Amino acid sequence: MDLLRSLPIGSYLEHPVTWLHKIDPRVKLVWLMTFLVAPLLSNPFWRIGLAASLILLTIIAGIPLRVWRKQMGWLLLLCFFMFLLSSVAPDSLAAKHSPRMPQFCPDAIVPATSTDTPENLTTQQPAECQLKLPQPTSYQYVYLDRRGFLFFPRLVVTRRSLDVAVRISTLIFTLIYSTSLYLLTTAPEEITAGLEDLMSPLRRLNLPIPEITLTLTLSLRFIPLVLEEVQNLVRSVRTRAIDWKKLGVKRSAQLWLIVSEKLLENLLLRAEQIAVAMDVRGFTSPNEHRVQWHQLRLRWRDWIALGILIPFWCARWLIGGVA
Repeated sequence: MDLLRSLPIGSYLEHPVTWLHKIDPRVKLVWLMTFLVAPLLSNPFWRIGLAASLILLTIIAGIPLRVWRKQMGWLLLLCFFMFLLSSVAPDSLAAKHSPRMPQFCPDAIVPATSTDTPENLTTQQPAECQLKLPQPTSYQYVYLDRRGFLFFPRLVVTRRSLDVAVRISTLIFTLIYSTSLYLLTTAPEEITAGLEDLMSPLRRLNLPIPEITLTLTLSLRFIPLVLEEVQNLVRSVRTRAIDWKKLGVKRSAQLWLIVSEKLLENLLLRAEQIAVAMDVRGFTSPNEHRVQWHQLRLRWRDWIALGILIPFWCARWLIGGVA
């Protein structure tokens, strides 16, 4: 089990360098915000198209299969189960839907007398006349209605529940995978440099922009360390060949509590080591120790990526619609 290789969440792919790596981090940040905002208030077809476009972008960018295969596989599996659970869950609408049914049979109308009432006329019709009328349109609110048997509950899939299922599953995939793809193709220094450049107007409000970007840089660098510590602790537990059945629930919980305490202790130790290393090198303030690792400059590929935003948002308003 290697979390750093199987699930490279927050890890930067240094090699191979694809064309997605060469795009300016500010442009990629704008596209990331676009993928996060575009699914809001959109129809299911647009949401599915966004998820498919992320998969297609990964393939076109030439990112190795070993990098995103397991990560995308587990994420797609999670979204699939979320789709199944949400589609069969109650749709939260108290409306009872029924097809069009005739009130009486036209061929069996009994002539009305002075003593007959409207209630008597309807009750005099035979039960065979209660037939379904042909629906005027192809609209269906209930897609699937299967009665349960034995221990299986009744399965009802409606238009509302299916829409909610598509919305939840595609949102989870788009939010997680778009962020992961951004971190995969953008170095932490590029991310912080781009954010610092975009937030530079906020300096007029006396906001500590250098301190915020430094904290973000350290947090991004700390994600692989957290995965490494989790991986080491899991391996240490597996090598001891613990029989969980003999331990029981209480002792197993105590053991995992000890492991969690050890994980927190190791992470705090790593954080202290980073602080000591910065202190030894004379680091006092981000303003006095500025190292420009990347030169932010928009090139032709960046302008093309920004230009694609215009037809993208036009398609969003014309095709995406409102959910």
